[in-house]
Amino acid sequence: MRALAVFLVFILTLARCNSDVEEKCVFIPDTKDISIELEIEHLEDSLPAITSKQQLVDFLARHVTLRDYVFSRSSYPSDSVFINELYSRFSNPHIDTLLFETKKVFGDGAYLESEFRTAFANMQYYYPDFEIPKIQLVITGLETDLFVTDSLIIVGLDYYLGKNARYKPNMYEYMLRRYQKNFIVPSVMLLYGIDTHYNETDFMDHTMLADMITYGKAYYFAKHMMPCVADSIFIGYTAEEIAGARANQDMIWKRLVEDEAFFDTSAKTKQRYIAERPKTHEVGDQAPGRIGTWVGWQIFNSYAARKSDLSLPELMKVKDAKLIFNESRYRPVEK
Repeated sequence: MRALAVFLVFILTLARCNSDVEEKCVFIPDTKDISIELEIEHLEDSLPAITSKQQLVDFLARHVTLRDYVFSRSSYPSDSVFINELYSRFSNPHIDTLLFETKKVFGDGAYLESEFRTAFANMQYYYPDFEIPKIQLVITGLETDLFVTDSLIIVGLDYYLGKNARYKPNMYEYMLRRYQKNFIVPSVMLLYGIDTHYNETDFMDHTMLADMITYGKAYYFAKHMMPCVADSIFIGYTAEEIAGARANQDMIWKRLVEDEAFFDTSAKTKQRYIAERPKTHEVGDQAPGRIGTWVGWQIFNSYAARKSDLSLPELMKVKDAKLIFNESRYRPVEK
């Protein structure tokens, strides 16, 4: 009965939510004096245009990161098996359809270039020593979506063709909605935001709270690199799910408290609240998955608002999850 009651409350409250509520931008830095020099290498046509195995070998010899990390050379038993598999993939007639759809969605790449310029200008505002990485745009035959290092970003464009694509990554529908072109740069910023170079973390703290705060800091970081992008894009929820989470913060909080989840270190609890799932059924059948990471985001937002004297880099250096939790004073009250 209790689970049913929680489910009904979530449904009724969600029904009352307006999914079209306009989100406000967070602080927009003044970057007019920051000059961004982007190096974007368009490799979309390169692999589909290959007509011999030797050409493929030569191409991969020039692009070692693509070979070793995007196409995972080490997972194959030999060079010959590796080359044969890739040559078969990129000489398949269907690759032309994939290339055509990629060009239809991305055009000349101007959209992505603009998004990267905005994000990197903001990165340099907060982190003046940040060095702009090179960007490579490629078709992988649906092998890899993103590869990100300090010096190189590789985007598998064919992963991000959206819901109308003829060929899609092999994954669940709720995950597929994150693979549209407007998710690419926010996803890159999240990868920077979760990296310990920016997001200092106490590796001795194995509580779920520590994981929630780490994710929350990453979302906070990424949102400030792209201040006007909707929260739903960063976390991969629908607009309705975001609206429902906001409207039901008190109920979500109550469930986490009742489960004594915050300071739990068990894999089972983390699986319920922060692992990849379509729904968090423990809260309600309409509650989106990874709801604990969303709560971690709200906790860190509240903490940052109370520490307005700290810069973003200073906030990201705070690694004591319990301190952030306590000083955030984030405690949704029952309506």
